[in-house]
This record gives sequence, C-alpha cells and structure tokens, in this order.
Amino acid sequence: MAESKSVVVAALIANGAIAILKFGGFLLTGSAAMLSETYHSISDTGNQVFLLVGLRFSGRDASRGHPFGYGKAEFFYSFLVSVFLFGIAGWESAKHGYDAIMHPHPVEQGPVTLLGATFPAVWVNYAVLAGAIAFESYALKKAWEGMNADIDQHGWSGLGEAFRKTSNVTTLTAFTEDTIALVGAGLALFGVYLSRATGNPLYDAVSALLIGLMLMGFALALAWENKRLLLGESLPKDDERELRDVIEGWDGVDGIVDFRSVYFGPEEVLIAADVTFENGFDTGGMDDSITGLEDALKEVNPSIFKVYIEPER
Repeated sequence: MAESKSVVVAALIANGAIAILKFGGFLLTGSAAMLSETYHSISDTGNQVFLLVGLRFSGRDASRGHPFGYGKAEFFYSFLVSVFLFGIAGWESAKHGYDAIMHPHPVEQGPVTLLGATFPAVWVNYAVLAGAIAFESYALKKAWEGMNADIDQHGWSGLGEAFRKTSNVTTLTAFTEDTIALVGAGLALFGVYLSRATGNPLYDAVSALLIGLMLMGFALALAWENKRLLLGESLPKDDERELRDVIEGWDGVDGIVDFRSVYFGPEEVLIAADVTFENGFDTGGMDDSITGLEDALKEVNPSIFKVYIEPER
C-alpha cells in the first residue's frame, strides 16, 4: 500500500500544478487544446483524491458488517476514476475540440508582458506544456516503478499481462492516467505549434478532439478492468493450478471436489476448497492436517489472506 500511495501522491502534486498552469495558458491564448488539457489535469487531480480515499478506506480493519475487510473499496474508487475520466475530461475535451473545429477561431499570437519581459502569448503554452511533460514524466516514472514491482513479484511477461491480471488497481490507474497525460500534453504541444506555424487554428482544434477521444478510450478500458474485480474475479488459471497441486499432493488428500478463489481487495485473495481425504485417514489429526494445508497455500501465494478447507466424505 505504501508503494501505491507514493505513486498517487506524486501524481496528485504534478497534476494540481499542471492544471493551474494550463488554465493560465488557455486564458492568455484561447487555445482549444489548452482548455482540453486543463479539463484533463483537473480531472486527474480529482481522481488522485479518489484514489487516496480508496487507499485509506481499504485499510480499515474487518468488522461485523464487512467480515472480509474493506479491500474492495480500492476497486470501487478506481471505477469512479474511470467514470470521471470519461465524463469530465474525455467528453468535455472532445466536445470542446469538435466545437472548435466547427467554429474555428485563431489562437492568440499577440504579445504578453510578464515580469518585465514581452513575448508572443503562444510561448506561454509552449512553456506550460513542456513543464507538463516534465512533471508527467516524473509521475509516470513513479507509477512505472510500482507497476514493475508487481510484474517482478508475479513473474508476468510485461505490461499487457499485468493490465489483464493485476489486482493493484490504484497503481494501474495512476500508471494509465500518467501515460495518457504525457501523450495528451504532447498532442497539445504539437497542435499549438502547427497552428502557430501555419496560421490555421484547425490543428489546435483537432488536437483537442484527439485528446478527448483518447481519454474516453482509456477510461472505458479502465472501467472494464475494475468491473472484473468488483464482480469478484478469481485468481488466474496458472495460479489456481499451482494451489490445486499443493492440495492434491498433501498427505492424506484423495482429491478436490470443488475449488474457488476470489479477490477481496488488492493482493487479498480468499480460497475455499471442498476436499476428500483417503479412507482410513485419522480423523483426529484432520484439523492439524487442514491447518498445515492452509499455511502451505498461504506460503505458496502470499496474496491469500483467508483459506477455508471443507472435508468431504
């Protein structure tokens, strides 16, 4: 959790500063791309707050009303992030970009005086977007470290497998947000530059639309990934097979009648298994055998926090 929290805090600080700078750039130049990026950064800043709330809420101890803890709070708040990313940043950016395409207006090129220096207003956008790229690169580096730690821990092949299998949705969400934030800043910078170089505001407007469409696409992907965990996804097949092998090879076990696993939070897995024991197995020592089996399963997969072994006749 500490790793996830540091990733989110880094993104929160970066996005908050960037949102203010981007809005200043929009006020000076009227750039559609800068307004889209402002929506983007405001949404990202709010999203980091949601993720921090989810982290804190999920850390609560189990209670009578929630006997398996509050781990799924992270899944819920990460799902909210995807909804806000789509509804606020994506939709508003795309809508504003489309409007700018239909009703083009030139990006302000006139001089601006700041701290005694006079320069073209569009230079403000260049400076802000270059700063955004630097900030987002730092935040992305932190998020990548978190993702890479999960990949190494589970032995996954890379980001593709991690995206499909990880239960650490907070780090996944921060990594996704930081990636599209970096791409979005690059698109905005490219669009602003082309509009200034050619005098055609269409490039700026198109970049705003592309930013919105990209945000909506990634938001849908994030929502889908969180849905699988909210609905109670099981461990990947390979991980379940490894646990099944432990049970089937346990002294006195005859076979497995039923085996189930489900995520109750990031890196929090519950295992339930109905097991048959060999005829003549000492029933007096069955409790000790089951306890030993439960400990062995937790040793194989440290994500397991609860095991229920039910002996069948």
